[in-house]
Amino acid sequence: MKVNEALDVLTNSLVKDKRVQAIFVKGSVGRGEQDEHSDLDLYCLVEPDDLTTFLESRINHLESYGKLLFYDDIYIIAPQIIAVYENLLHVDLFTVTEETFVKKDFFKIIYDPQNRLKKFEASQTLQLSAAEFQDAVDDIAWFLFQYKKSAGRGNDLWSVNLLNQVMAHLARVLLHRYKPDRALLGMKTLKSSLPIGMLKKMAEIQEQITPQKHTTAVMLIRDLLEQESKWIFSEVAKPEKILPLWNKMMEF
Repeated sequence: MKVNEALDVLTNSLVKDKRVQAIFVKGSVGRGEQDEHSDLDLYCLVEPDDLTTFLESRINHLESYGKLLFYDDIYIIAPQIIAVYENLLHVDLFTVTEETFVKKDFFKIIYDPQNRLKKFEASQTLQLSAAEFQDAVDDIAWFLFQYKKSAGRGNDLWSVNLLNQVMAHLARVLLHRYKPDRALLGMKTLKSSLPIGMLKKMAEIQEQITPQKHTTAVMLIRDLLEQESKWIFSEVAKPEKILPLWNKMMEF
């Protein structure tokens, strides 16, 4: 499998770099769920004083596996190189320090001679925190509100985009109920994590999210939310924050 081969080669390059204190992987490889379509989310732990010089060497390390077809240097949760090889393998190389380590998702330790990652093992989770669940519920109502305005203008293409946003947050909310230990994965894991009846409802909604049928989709979303509302608001930490807008959005 390409992703496993790349991990071996890149690790062999990185462990020779004295600035690299530890190497670990997240994503599907970190969870042991990789397949032939998986990307590689590769992380290097360095000291803050070594961060700048290490960042300058990342392309050399990445090229130890092969020629890059494309790469981009970005910063979202940490300095990150998005790399695509000629065989179309996608690798994200993140660089973190102990201070910037994100305590979410599962990770697999590849190299850690000084046990620098031991302290983070207990933080591994794919569950939503109370704040993350609240945010997901709030965002369902918010994007329905934005959809209502867009649909009123007759902007069908933007309306479809807004309903897809609703579905992404709805996926997390439903997973929080039916498969909480995978809720952060959202839409990626619906097929394997939702009960078959709920999965069919989500698929039916998604099939209607087109420029021609989005008004049908929003009615199906409303029906599903009405069925789930009692449970949702038994879980929300601050129902008073979003309930007035939520109730208005149920009046489609």
